[in-house]
Amino acid sequence: MQELDEYIDKVTSLPPAPRILPELLPLLRKDDVDSERVVELIAFDPAITASVLRLSNSACFAGSSPVGSLLEAIQRLGFNQVYKLVVAVSGARLLGQAQKGYGIDTGELWQHAVVAAVAAQLLAARQNEDDSVAFTAALLHDLGKIVLADALEHIYAKLVEDSQSQQAPLIETEKRLLGVQHAEIGGRLLARWNFPANIVNAVWHHHHPHLAPERDQKLASFVYLGNMIAYFMGYGYGHHAFALRGRTEALEILGLKPESMPEFMIQTFDKLATIQTFIQMKP
Repeated sequence: MQELDEYIDKVTSLPPAPRILPELLPLLRKDDVDSERVVELIAFDPAITASVLRLSNSACFAGSSPVGSLLEAIQRLGFNQVYKLVVAVSGARLLGQAQKGYGIDTGELWQHAVVAAVAAQLLAARQNEDDSVAFTAALLHDLGKIVLADALEHIYAKLVEDSQSQQAPLIETEKRLLGVQHAEIGGRLLARWNFPANIVNAVWHHHHPHLAPERDQKLASFVYLGNMIAYFMGYGYGHHAFALRGRTEALEILGLKPESMPEFMIQTFDKLATIQTFIQMKP
């Protein structure tokens, strides 16, 4: 843990913490959410406010008259929809920029994260688990790459060479070259930002869900499979040598068979068609 903190503390371009999300997350557990409290939390963020108003007046949600206030928009959309929109806007800010250390162009990491989040959300809903929490964890699963990208930019060729020559997963190459890897850095950063332990553990262990604490293995599995589905659907990024290796542990934890993955890919594709607003958002 100290090694991770020391690494994070050395980074000069650390992204700003999405302070609203840790405050909104506890509200997901409430049956009756106070809309005025939600307004208090998000009203001072112009980008989020504009996005909520825009979505409430979109063709999918528009009523007989346009919405002009944030409170009315939240009441029209419902808290869960607003929460996911806040996650999306926050994620766009964190993940939208190019990350040369990984060979990631502008928008690629963000689009990958959105597809993974939608897939994880669908997987969680099928298992009657909290799909909003799964959406959040999957959207933020590659946060650690933002922290490591600067260090890798100067040794990108070495990263590619090692991954190719040793046929090693990316996290192993990161660990060998930097002493840390993006999943644990992302998990530690979320812990420092006061995200709940289940999301921290899911991000930390999203490449190896069976290593997460038992209570969080399902959530980590949703993130792992969401990540894989995003790659399968062509929403990957960076050098081809970084492609993930499939593992069976996540399927076993969730009681799923490999044959079920094409169905979730189709559902993810269909769902994406209804949330183009998220994908087209600018950071």
